[in-house]
Amino acid sequence: MEYRRVATSVEGFVQQLAVAYITHGYWFYVAGEIPEGKDPAVVDSKLIERYGITISKWARCRRKKQGLANMQYLRHERFFVLLATKGQHEFFERERASFRDVRRVPIKFAGYSIACKKGRDGRWHASVRISREHHAGLKALLVEIGLRRGTKAVAHEFARLQYQPYAPVRRQMLGTLRAVNRARRTAGMGMVGADCLPLRRRIENPFGEAVADASSVEFGNL
Repeated sequence: MEYRRVATSVEGFVQQLAVAYITHGYWFYVAGEIPEGKDPAVVDSKLIERYGITISKWARCRRKKQGLANMQYLRHERFFVLLATKGQHEFFERERASFRDVRRVPIKFAGYSIACKKGRDGRWHASVRISREHHAGLKALLVEIGLRRGTKAVAHEFARLQYQPYAPVRRQMLGTLRAVNRARRTAGMGMVGADCLPLRRRIENPFGEAVADASSVEFGNL
């Protein structure tokens, strides 16, 4: 079976990275952009072969028991990320000057900040939120729009946001809506209801089409 490495959408890339990889201990990474003029497929093959990534699930289990690291590779368009679990692997020697720990340094991609945080249960969990820079700009823009347009028009602006509503994103959006409504209240304008926010996340097939509208599925703390 061919190793799947190319996510066909931003949403699929983020889901695969957070839910399939970071959640399962792939905490160490190198991320980057493939330069124009280079064939991404050639780069994919080179990195996958260099680090022996196309091994079976059973081989990964054996390596884990032996204290060896496992690796994954994921790309969307020209952005790629190499990921490794803890353990011994030549990756850590080859990339010692550039690899990062997602528990300390989030992966920034397409306006998202993808990290790994310790939960109340003491365990590490993937965390997906809008990056600080993007969120600050988005909040300022929506407050400005909120003071210039009617209730329905502002609600439409919230409804058309493209960010997938992982739990931290939902909290950010609710906070932004509260900021908009505070500004509108001060200006004597009507309130915008929270029902305009997209609060259910689509389940994506990272390597193909969306497979479901998760209208009745809970996604925990992601």
